Amino acid sequence: MTKPLKVIIIDDEKAIVEVTAEALERAGYECIEADSAKTGIKAITECRPDIVITDLVLKDGDGMDVLRHAKQTAPDCEVIVITGFATVESAVQAMQQGALHYLRKPLNLDELRTVVARTAERQKLARDNVALHAQLDQRFGLHGIIGNSPAIRHIFEALRHISPTNATVLVTGESGTGKELVAHAVHNNSHRKRGPFVTLNCTTLPEGLLESELFGHEKGAFTGAIATRKGRFEFADGGTLFLDEIGEISPATQAKLLRVIEERKITRIGSNETIDVDVRLIAATNRNLEKMVGEGLFRDDLFYRLKVVSIHMPPLREHAEDIPLLVDAFLKDLNEEYGKKIESIESEALSALEDYHWLGNVRELRNCLESIVVMNSTDRIGLADIPANIRTASAKTTRESDNLALANNERRLIAAALERADGNREKAARLLGISLRTLYRKLKTLDPARQHLTRTPRSK
Repeated sequence: MTKPLKVIIIDDEKAIVEVTAEALERAGYECIEADSAKTGIKAITECRPDIVITDLVLKDGDGMDVLRHAKQTAPDCEVIVITGFATVESAVQAMQQGALHYLRKPLNLDELRTVVARTAERQKLARDNVALHAQLDQRFGLHGIIGNSPAIRHIFEALRHISPTNATVLVTGESGTGKELVAHAVHNNSHRKRGPFVTLNCTTLPEGLLESELFGHEKGAFTGAIATRKGRFEFADGGTLFLDEIGEISPATQAKLLRVIEERKITRIGSNETIDVDVRLIAATNRNLEKMVGEGLFRDDLFYRLKVVSIHMPPLREHAEDIPLLVDAFLKDLNEEYGKKIESIESEALSALEDYHWLGNVRELRNCLESIVVMNSTDRIGLADIPANIRTASAKTTRESDNLALANNERRLIAAALERADGNREKAARLLGISLRTLYRKLKTLDPARQHLTRTPRSK
């Protein structure tokens, strides 16, 4: 059963509130009555309504304050304002503040019901849209992370648990697997989503400059420091800082980063003053940090501070079943970007993409498709459009797969024949319809380590 929409009616004329509520309740809405700005604002805070109907002139306050509070507290709710002092200026001001409709007193109940019904339909469409996107995210992607394989569904589930918290996150995986997409997903699904999302790639800067980028510097702190500059931690205050390739930072910077994580304070280069920062840290690496700890290349205390929770992005070869979904999504984006109308990809072309060993992972796949789209002048991608190196590698993989299947079948047949012949190779060869020499050769080729397990009995 569909839950009725919740409507708050605010007017200091009690009779108007009661009549309006009765008319809307008959139409199936759940109504909450308020006779002042104060009680109306309290009801909005507690009930999170779908629709607010408020007079613009109230004895204890201004209906514009109610409007602003409604939009701040329940951004998805719609507000209908009513007044007996209708002017163009007040109408424009109300609409600018986010009001959806503007009605004059005395209220026409039929008009009000029509306006509320239209508003309710708008709310329903918005809800359906949110639900649809939620279903698509659950099945096909989450903020750019695309897939429906068990490996990717595991990532989605982890993100739904991790994102609402403030926990530090370590994202691991090969280059091109989408580690930064994970960081964006965590940020966009957290309470910090309205705050800044700041990134820094730790491999692109020399040691001295990296420290300045992280923590900032004062004017004159070093040669070239011609002005005071904030670091990434300060820019990310109230939001999220994503440090890519964290495994590349030096031991000295590791120590300073650890102190910031522990104390939630930074000190700019050239200053003795500490600055409080409220930052959620997400780090990523394509290196084995645990191995680096064992080799003395990465601080163990920093490693465990970073790895409060961790997400591993699998290489594309481990979830190749997601390639059709990725291709479909990338083609839609690239069609829009380049003004193309490629509507389909032939099965042979898609198979070539699925069989290829993508060392550059999802990034390499997208770059490949971008090249194909740019060069394509039709509405379809065929096998000939796939780069030659991918077609060749795909064909080789197919041959190797077929050869492996054939070898496995031969191995099973020989094993069965030897078992029936009680280990007698001559008899097994006769059962197989091959010469004893051929059997020896196949035994040596297919499973050389097991040749000693069978023997040819001597004739008595």
